Amino acid sequence: MSGRTSDTMNWHALEADVAMEQLKSRPEGLTPEEVQERLKEYGPNSLPAPLKKSALMRFLSQLHNVLIYLLLVAAVVTAFLGEWVDTGVILGVVIINTFIGFIQEGKAEKALDAIRNMLSPQALVLRDGKQLQVAADTLVPGDVVILQSGDKVPADVRIFRARDLRIDEAMLTGESVPAEKYTTAVPEDAPIGDRKGMAYSGTLVTYGQARGVVSGTGVATEIGRINAMLTEVEAITTPLLRKMDHFGRILTMAILLLAAFSFTIGLLFQGYNLVENLLAAVSLAVAAIPEGLPAIMTITLALGVQRMARRNSIIRQLPAVETLGSVTVICSDKTGTLTRNEMTVTTIATADGLIEVDGVGYQPVGNFHRNGERIEADTDTLLRHLCRVGLLCNDSVLSQSENEWTIQGDPTEGALITLALKAGMDRRQEQGKYPRDDSIPFESDHRFMATLHHDHNGKGFAFVKGAPERLLEMCEQQRTQDGSNVSLEKAYWQECIQQIASQGQRTLALACKPMPAQQTELSFDDVQSGLVLLGMVGIIDPPRTEAIEGIRQCLSAGIRVKMITGDHALTARAIGKELGIGDGTTALTGSELETMDDEELMRRIDEVDIFARSSPEHKLRLVKALQSQGNIVAMTGDGVNDAPALKRADVGVAMGIKGTEVSKEASKMVLADDNFASIVAAVKEGRTIYDNLKKAILFILPTNGGQAGAILVAILLGMAAMPITPVQILWVNMVTAVTLALVLAFDPSERNVMNRPPRDPGEPILSPFLIWRIAFVSLILVIGSLSMFQWGLDNKHMSLESARSAAINGLVVGQIFYLFSVRRIIDTSFSPLAFTGNIYAWIAIGVVIVLQGLFTYFPPMQQLFGTGPLDLTAWLRIIWIGVAIFLVVEVEKFVWRRRLCRGDQCEQP
Repeated sequence: MSGRTSDTMNWHALEADVAMEQLKSRPEGLTPEEVQERLKEYGPNSLPAPLKKSALMRFLSQLHNVLIYLLLVAAVVTAFLGEWVDTGVILGVVIINTFIGFIQEGKAEKALDAIRNMLSPQALVLRDGKQLQVAADTLVPGDVVILQSGDKVPADVRIFRARDLRIDEAMLTGESVPAEKYTTAVPEDAPIGDRKGMAYSGTLVTYGQARGVVSGTGVATEIGRINAMLTEVEAITTPLLRKMDHFGRILTMAILLLAAFSFTIGLLFQGYNLVENLLAAVSLAVAAIPEGLPAIMTITLALGVQRMARRNSIIRQLPAVETLGSVTVICSDKTGTLTRNEMTVTTIATADGLIEVDGVGYQPVGNFHRNGERIEADTDTLLRHLCRVGLLCNDSVLSQSENEWTIQGDPTEGALITLALKAGMDRRQEQGKYPRDDSIPFESDHRFMATLHHDHNGKGFAFVKGAPERLLEMCEQQRTQDGSNVSLEKAYWQECIQQIASQGQRTLALACKPMPAQQTELSFDDVQSGLVLLGMVGIIDPPRTEAIEGIRQCLSAGIRVKMITGDHALTARAIGKELGIGDGTTALTGSELETMDDEELMRRIDEVDIFARSSPEHKLRLVKALQSQGNIVAMTGDGVNDAPALKRADVGVAMGIKGTEVSKEASKMVLADDNFASIVAAVKEGRTIYDNLKKAILFILPTNGGQAGAILVAILLGMAAMPITPVQILWVNMVTAVTLALVLAFDPSERNVMNRPPRDPGEPILSPFLIWRIAFVSLILVIGSLSMFQWGLDNKHMSLESARSAAINGLVVGQIFYLFSVRRIIDTSFSPLAFTGNIYAWIAIGVVIVLQGLFTYFPPMQQLFGTGPLDLTAWLRIIWIGVAIFLVVEVEKFVWRRRLCRGDQCEQP
């Protein structure tokens, strides 16, 4: 095991000098000899590569799938019968399916590689008092590391010296804004986002400088702990595969029992010899195996993947397409998923009241409103001056490329720049009018930033922005709407702070002070007192507009949405209320979650929709708790901290734009547009796919039932000849049935697809209704095909081959008419939409007619399949059978509608 600390202390809870002592280090760093000794003891600062299956084993493991088993059984049977062409076709499907799974699994293994690649390759250290640039994997506990803006933190570090240090920890905490760092200790139970004295491996220094002592390397780092969790998380199989596995076992048992029953009847009661009886039993087994079903399922899922891709949802694992349709709970990260991850000023407090600012993100489009009435920034002197201070007391840069606005620097400063641009200001012009001469950068110790400016008339100004509590201590006056300065009303501003904070917004104060014309340098004493408070701004990462609508649709579809975020509870509750998640007052924090046992968690998880200050373990535990209640869980996320829960969820959904590679590789789906609304579209597509798969099963299994039933009846009646031979069965199963069933993969969504609750996750793939429908249609097909076969035998002008042709064509034409009926499982098919809603249906019917014409009349096909020609009378009878099948099924559907439907609403059968 590579990399660790000497013990498992909570380094964030120790004072910096105590941590230094415990790690047996000192401010000038370790000696080279100490580094070598510790490197031998602790190992390199790297994450271990997991054991991987060989490519061959990964390839062979794809065969461990009930769908593949069914295909292999079909291949063995056709090989036993000597039908090598059919064997080759079936094995071809097996190979294609296996390669798809092989490629997908190879991609999934990249999740752990992605985590290891996030570690910093280099580190600046102090060793024996000398600054050295070293490979990060040579760091050891006790090393003194120097951190600067732009650095990736190379290991877990206890900070002992910091100057205006801010670190982007979004990959671990989900917080939109870089965290300010100090040297002070915090309580042991503080979550990662509140551990101000720690810098964690893989995070990014966005501002300032620091020195710290390495407290953990390799697997002992926070990112190493997540890596270990990811290797231990078991990725669960999809509901469809679980159901198909169960269905396959039951079907296999039923086929074996049916074949054994027919063999016994034929041998004991009908006088068939052993060879005839064995062939009859094999024919029945081949007829009952739905060889085309796995291929149809794979094609249907693949078409769903393509449709989802067009709607910005990239599916990484094929069966996950259907799983989306079964989702009962969506657990969503907040930052960047439900929100824009772009800080925005939405509230301004001045001495004359609150101003609301609309527009979201960094795009400088929006208006100002006071008491519901729009105000013009050009004519509001106080508002304009406040915006000017935010624009000029600022070190960040806002830029535009291809209609996308991005910030280089601190997101909070980016929000202030956007605010000024909304007020109609031009940054270059303002900088030209008020050039900066000096500045005091923001530092966590004094909690403000100040800049010195002079206008072209020689007047000097100090512009200041910072924490409201700090600036209230520095201000003596406040500015009013008419431009006059009056005494500061601290009680009023405290009320403003509380009101803005109650909406989950971060508060920032802005002030100014006249300065002597000749002054060119700015000192702390210049701004410690005498400031004039201009106002305060409330800044928040706003919710996505489309996410609000997406959540509404989820609730309408019976899908619960839960927000699981690393952000503060107050912010999470406020955002949740805007989104329609929770009541705006209830949230469960990570520290509260840790005190709960599983029983209490099960109870609270149904009552609470917002979980704040959540660690990776909390997210994983919540997903598991929901799954243990029988839920199908989709989990969204974009950070490293989301990866374990993404992997465990039934459908892990990563963000494509702002998501880390770790989160993408651990998930089954990636949103190309980072838009929660795309999940809703994917859920709708998933439900449609499941409906279409259900239709395909309802279409294919009666075909097998009709063929197997015809053979079983022939055996029970002791008929001298079977109505259909094994090779003819394979023709129907693998060619005509697949061609027609493929049409159903293109069927559009049902009209009420997103207004019905999710289906029961425990519901078997064949409900009692589906079993009834399959048996009912199978019986009709048996009657139709056997009646045509018997009619052919009774016709002296027809050979046995032609009689079998009549039986097979009766079956196929029955399938064609049934295709239009099955497209509406309960609704009537006596509507234009049932015949025109899917153009591929007519294309497939045309293909099948041509194939059946060749099958019936083309001499080589007659020789291969043992068929004979049919006359016009036979075809009229066959078409009449098809019409009768359609009418009988429509009558059956009418009876079900009377039982299941009330008005426009129908229960799911």
